[in-house]
Amino acid sequence: MSKFFKRFLPDPERLGNTWGLRWLGPALKHPRLWHVSRRGIAVGLALGIFFGLLIPVAQIPFSATFAVLLRANVPTAVASTLVTNPVTFGPIYYLAYRVGAAILGEDLEPPPAADSTAPAEEDSASLAEVWDKITGVGKPLVLGLAIFAVIGGLGAYLLVSWIWRLRIWWAWRQRSRRRRSLS
Repeated sequence: MSKFFKRFLPDPERLGNTWGLRWLGPALKHPRLWHVSRRGIAVGLALGIFFGLLIPVAQIPFSATFAVLLRANVPTAVASTLVTNPVTFGPIYYLAYRVGAAILGEDLEPPPAADSTAPAEEDSASLAEVWDKITGVGKPLVLGLAIFAVIGGLGAYLLVSWIWRLRIWWAWRQRSRRRRSLS
């Protein structure tokens, strides 16, 4: 299984000489960051999903930095931030808002449509109301994203660990059966 993954990994030496990653220096060349292991892949995937869901910008630098600090698999951490992409961004953020609003007990009804026949003096009041509605989305959205990030990261870690152990158990069992059939 590790041979399959290793052919997709970039060369650490070349990556360490990349302009944007030079500041990581020797830390980026640590062998555990590129080694395919249960812990490295599980922690890398968990970090990538966590930061991919929690932070709307700069997901990759955050996940790569924490992968280096925690000695997780860097390519897995970086690739798994793509859990939020242009296709999934809208539905994830909408669901996160709904979950956060439900937990906070906030009204889930959309704001009423602005009346286009309102006089010009009321435009400033309606703009203030719209701004209040936009900033009101912040708390439920942040809470929902934090919940999704923690559950997603923890779930990814546990799932990878469980599948990895299950695969090892299955291979051990198959070897044991072959040995018994030969004797």
